[in-house]
Amino acid sequence: MTERSPAAIVEQAAMLLATDPARAGREAETILRLAPGDPRALLILGSARRRLGDLRAARAVLEPLARAYPRAANTQYELGLTLAELGETPGAAAALRQATALNRDLADAWRALGDLAFRTGDTAAADHAYAEQRRASVTDPVLKGAAQAIFDGRIAEAEQWLRAHLTRHLADAVATRMLAEIYLRQARYGDAETLLARAIELDPGHDGARFSYADALFRQQKAALAIAEVERLLALAPKEPAYLNLLAACLALIGEDARVVATYEGLLAEYPRQPRLWLNYGHTLRAVGRREDAVAAYRKSLDLAPGLGDAYWSLANLKVAALTAADEAAMRAALERPNLAADERLHLHYALGKALEDRQDYATSFAHYAQGAALRRRETPYDPDATTAQVRKSEAMFTADFLAARAGAGSASAAPIFIVGLPRSGSTLVEQILASHSRVEGTMELPEIGLIARRLGPDYPAALAGLSPAELAALGDGYIAATRVHRQLDRPVFIDKMPNNFLHIGLISLILPNARIVDARRHPLGSGFSAFKQHFAQGQSFSYDLTDLGRYYRDYLAMMAHFDAVLPGRIHRVIYEDLIEDTEREVRRLLDACGLPFEAGCLKFYENGRTVRTVSSEQVRTPIFRQGLDQWRAYESWLNPLKAALGPALDDWRGAPNQAET
Repeated sequence: MTERSPAAIVEQAAMLLATDPARAGREAETILRLAPGDPRALLILGSARRRLGDLRAARAVLEPLARAYPRAANTQYELGLTLAELGETPGAAAALRQATALNRDLADAWRALGDLAFRTGDTAAADHAYAEQRRASVTDPVLKGAAQAIFDGRIAEAEQWLRAHLTRHLADAVATRMLAEIYLRQARYGDAETLLARAIELDPGHDGARFSYADALFRQQKAALAIAEVERLLALAPKEPAYLNLLAACLALIGEDARVVATYEGLLAEYPRQPRLWLNYGHTLRAVGRREDAVAAYRKSLDLAPGLGDAYWSLANLKVAALTAADEAAMRAALERPNLAADERLHLHYALGKALEDRQDYATSFAHYAQGAALRRRETPYDPDATTAQVRKSEAMFTADFLAARAGAGSASAAPIFIVGLPRSGSTLVEQILASHSRVEGTMELPEIGLIARRLGPDYPAALAGLSPAELAALGDGYIAATRVHRQLDRPVFIDKMPNNFLHIGLISLILPNARIVDARRHPLGSGFSAFKQHFAQGQSFSYDLTDLGRYYRDYLAMMAHFDAVLPGRIHRVIYEDLIEDTEREVRRLLDACGLPFEAGCLKFYENGRTVRTVSSEQVRTPIFRQGLDQWRAYESWLNPLKAALGPALDDWRGAPNQAET
């Protein structure tokens, strides 16, 4: 038998580290008997001991090795991992920083440095380290330039290069994944989903691609599909905080509130200094009605990360807990930081706008709202002409004759009630009233109608003309099946509160002809300004410019007027101002329009303990009050662009009365 050389033993031991560290350690000891002090063998021995959990023995090997070879990046990396597991954070961070300084392309060291920063609550440092990890993990020399461009923020350049590369190399899993990550940054979640599905097909074992795929699904509210992917990842790494955080977010979409709370409490037990986890925990507590606990969680996140814009905005967004003078001073100081991220800056502007509104400094308040909106609009561009064109197409397509010819098609289900309109127009209040009825379940703003429209392709809505009655019924039944995951109660009727579904009333009428449709409408300056000063988590990109808002409101009125004409009586309108002034009368009309008998509990909607995930969550947990009706009047002198864009709609906005009122 040929005797193995020390080099061969080193190579064999290195290969064994990941799968059999005990044997790797024995091989390293064999080398050290032949060549005491061999740095390669010492590094393997130290790594093996760390992997086996013998951290002090690993440290005893690695610390002197690192002193003897201070420019050995892998040794610094192993020492950093060992010290981190021993809980010696400063020493671990120093060793890992040294490793990345010696070898900037040591991706695993960047990952470890990010994990360490995340645990200590240094979110900015963690984000930077993870970005470096993504850059360094691209080892193909052909793709390194694009990876550096993404890291530098030269997104358009990287996208153009990767698209060209993929036309020549369709099976390049890394390039596919990189382009998908760009689409995620650009909020092009559907495109990202498609590319990430392809990346997983090309490289099924890449956990990063699967995590991004789950994230893309979550961003489109495809909760069940996202959960399946996250659970596959958790089976391999059950304590990974990024996986658990995404799982909690997905579970929130389907109303698994107890699991969401438990998941965040478990994460916070492990990572008590992580401000973002406290922030997300606060969001969950707010949704389930634990307002005081939510405030405490937001305050905890600020204790850990003073100046955290999202936490200040979350406090302001409660609408019922005034920010203090100390909060205002802290926010102003944070805004002076030159290196403040745009996302933090816009949150601080919105929060300051609310704080100043509360103390009636309306001019300065509006200036901050406008600055926040301008930042948000740059992130989420909006094309008002595209919305107008969609309305015009629907008006031309959905004529009375077209709809009459398809009467009787579609699903037989009468379960859904759609609440449509503009955000901040009372739709959450209408939902809460209906969800207080014993036959009705409130869910949330469901994405399924929009997803159906998108699947019909760029020729939507014209593509509907070619569908048979059976195909229309299949789409309606598919909607009922897809939304079942959001229904936790055994009630025959449920609410879909996606306001933008007014753009799809023709589709709803064809595929769900027995569904009820409620139009929640508010004075255009009331709803318009309320939307303008609101930072929405996603969507509603029209709301960050007053002119865009006015045009959108006019398009909305045009669409609703069209369907009032071609489907008279199909849509029940609730005017927010009327609901506030004569609540019982409007509630009785609403219930009657939805085919529901009157129940007194609907007048005590504020006693309903259900989860509410919109910005009006706290307001619908209190009795009706008039104070919010005319808040826009204090800002009227700054709303001229909105008035000009509204034109005649500024005065003629109520629309046709409900049939029961005529």
